[in-house]
Amino acid sequence: MSEATTPTFAELALAPEVYRVINEVGYETPTPIQAQSIPPLLEGRDLLGQAQTGTGKTAAFSLPLLSRLNPKLKAPQILVLTPTRELALQVAEAMQTYSRHLKGFQVLPVYGGQNYTQQLRQLQRGVQAVVGTPGRIQDHLNRGTLKLDKLSCVVIDEADEMLKMGFIDDVEKILEFAPAERQTALFSATMPKEVLRVARRHLQDPIEIRIKSKTSTVETISQHYWQVKGLHKLDALTRILEAEEIDGMLIFVRTKIATVELAEKLEARGFSSAALNGDMTQMLREKTVERLKDGTLDIVVATDVAARGLDVKRISHVVNYDIPYDTEAYIHRIGRTGRAGREGKAILFVAPRERRMLGAIERATRQTIKPMALPSRKDITNRRIGLFKEQIAEAMESQDLEFFEELIDQYQSEYDVGHRKIAATLAYLLQKDRPLQKDEGFAEEIKIQAERPDSQRRERGGRPIESNMQTYRIEVGRMHGVEPGNIVGAISNEGNITSRDIGRIKLFDSFSLVDLPKTLSQDVLHKLTTVWVCEEQLQISVDSGSQKSQYSKPDNRRTFGKGTPATQKPRMVPQR
Repeated sequence: MSEATTPTFAELALAPEVYRVINEVGYETPTPIQAQSIPPLLEGRDLLGQAQTGTGKTAAFSLPLLSRLNPKLKAPQILVLTPTRELALQVAEAMQTYSRHLKGFQVLPVYGGQNYTQQLRQLQRGVQAVVGTPGRIQDHLNRGTLKLDKLSCVVIDEADEMLKMGFIDDVEKILEFAPAERQTALFSATMPKEVLRVARRHLQDPIEIRIKSKTSTVETISQHYWQVKGLHKLDALTRILEAEEIDGMLIFVRTKIATVELAEKLEARGFSSAALNGDMTQMLREKTVERLKDGTLDIVVATDVAARGLDVKRISHVVNYDIPYDTEAYIHRIGRTGRAGREGKAILFVAPRERRMLGAIERATRQTIKPMALPSRKDITNRRIGLFKEQIAEAMESQDLEFFEELIDQYQSEYDVGHRKIAATLAYLLQKDRPLQKDEGFAEEIKIQAERPDSQRRERGGRPIESNMQTYRIEVGRMHGVEPGNIVGAISNEGNITSRDIGRIKLFDSFSLVDLPKTLSQDVLHKLTTVWVCEEQLQISVDSGSQKSQYSKPDNRRTFGKGTPATQKPRMVPQR
């Protein structure tokens, strides 16, 4: 199947339950690796796929394999081997999303560092898909706690990374436990001879797919990335919009739904913005582009498909709000700016778990993408003052002010007030709805603050907790790249809770604990359950103390008390 005749998802014969999710999340067309991998995998063929990181491989194998799955069979039918626990979690989460309408489906991530008891309990209950690192998978196989006799497919993801980390022999040993009559798919960015040897031994008459990444250098475009942390992406984007000298901006997101949601949020914050996606009529899309061209619209939030061929010279900035699936998409995206010899600026938002994709983009563009700091309160204040002065100068040059000059003279005479005081008062009235000075509540870096006497606290599981507070557990932790500021920002913004009312926060590997007021309503708690932080839903619940034994492990936690901001970068290490 050629890339020139890329089918739609509707044409790929996915199971109705799986296709329904694709519609709900708003994916428009398959990436090249998806378009070429899904049909043979649906047919049960073995597959050898070569594609770079971030090309959409997870959906390429998850969608067809889930479509062929038997949800009623409570035994592992799909086994996905990954080199790192971060990737294992990412794949497991994606499969959980794609299977949301497959009744009874369960996927289990299995990796080193996680409690064996928890994994054993879930294996005993019955799961249809297991995603894990080779070392821990092999441990379970040797113990007899993981049975592969009902397995229908094995996926080896990022085989070249397995090789680099010394896992390739473990992979071969695991394959010996799998039934001979099975489907096998192997994906790798490169094909060293050791990986090809594994493919030749374990794949039967495979379909071979190679997705070539086009490289490009864009000399007129300065490229920067912001590491997502401490603030919501929307707040970060707002700062950039306020501080940058922007003519026109194109913002890329992954789904059609996100284009509408983000455009509406930007409009609510006072920015002239509109969505551009495949669900819009051709007439409406053309009208939106024309508005961007003639300057009646400043910001367009688009998907990759909707922005193909877009040529608007006044686009000075391209923001990758959601990181693209592949490097080629990134090159197409940023190519919308820097046109006709003009300079352009490309900004990429990168979550901690997307750093590998950042490296792939740098290799493809043959350019280093520089980290950027968000504009400070002073930067934004200076920008607002500059624009205010421009307004004054423009009005002074273009308007007949004689009537107003006489009015000011009358006021000065009647009230004996100096011209300077009158001008300052008028300036205040003009800007009071949008103050020139950014308010003191502006977070340079979200901090956990407000201290109370120790007498108001009591001990629970080794943790001080205030008498009017309740400890809650949220299902996002250090392995997801979360920091205290992310948690504070999410809870305060979405739950309408001030930072002063958020108590102590403790980060663990796969979850965190946070103290919140006991008076929280069920409506607020229900809303917080579905809030996303670092690409994880909070799934907030009252902490039962079941993890109490972990609290005493000094090497497995960091405590963040009020007034004690802290940051921690996730470590990318092979798990066995």
